Amino acid sequence: MRITIILPSLDEGPLLRQTVDASFRYLTGQDMSVLIVTSALLTTPETRAVIEELKTSYPGRVDSFDQTSPGLGSAAREAIQRVHGDAIIFMAADMETPPEVLPAIVEKLEQGYDIVATNRWCNGITFNGYHPVKLVLAFIFQQLFRALYFTHVKDLTHGYRAYKISVVKNIRWEETRHPFFFEAILKPLRLGYKIAEVDMPWEIYSARTTSIGRAKPLDLFAYIRTGLRIRFLTKKMLRDAPIPRDGSRYN
Repeated sequence: MRITIILPSLDEGPLLRQTVDASFRYLTGQDMSVLIVTSALLTTPETRAVIEELKTSYPGRVDSFDQTSPGLGSAAREAIQRVHGDAIIFMAADMETPPEVLPAIVEKLEQGYDIVATNRWCNGITFNGYHPVKLVLAFIFQQLFRALYFTHVKDLTHGYRAYKISVVKNIRWEETRHPFFFEAILKPLRLGYKIAEVDMPWEIYSARTTSIGRAKPLDLFAYIRTGLRIRFLTKKMLRDAPIPRDGSRYN
């Protein structure tokens, strides 16, 4: 299985190197590469220097490009257009998404699942570093949209996920900012793709308090708008590729 890890990167610096080194270590033996998405305006010189070091350390296995449109969703969408192979994995570049979960994610892909999501709620409401009110609101938000979409998936917003290439190339993506990762689970749910979850530990690293480009409180309204709109779109409006004539793939 040819796997590409996609890492949007702005100011992570040494944490980016830790993320890449650990990812290669945990997926030793896999045909894996890393694609780092940078911003011409926001990616720091220190982080760009780390990227060049990584290209030297992993020749032919680490690449990067500057996104042409702003936003986290745009970074993900432009990366999707560039990758080939069998699967992609979205991760954070600051060790927020623990690389030790990668073997379990790849195992689920090999078992035939189309998407593998990570679940931060595996131990209940225990996110370290979250404001209690924000945490409770996030939990309520998850439960409401789980009910609206009739899904067993527990974590609908976390961006640490793996996708078969055939999935991401077959869906019409629209979001350009943080709600992209909400869209990127809701549309596959509507289309009937097979989704597995793996539990992951959750830690708020100190780097998150200084890193730029994080989701803002007002994004909640964008998430709600995205979730309600997708729920009532027709399946034809969700796809980029033609619908199979017999409809068998989605029945």
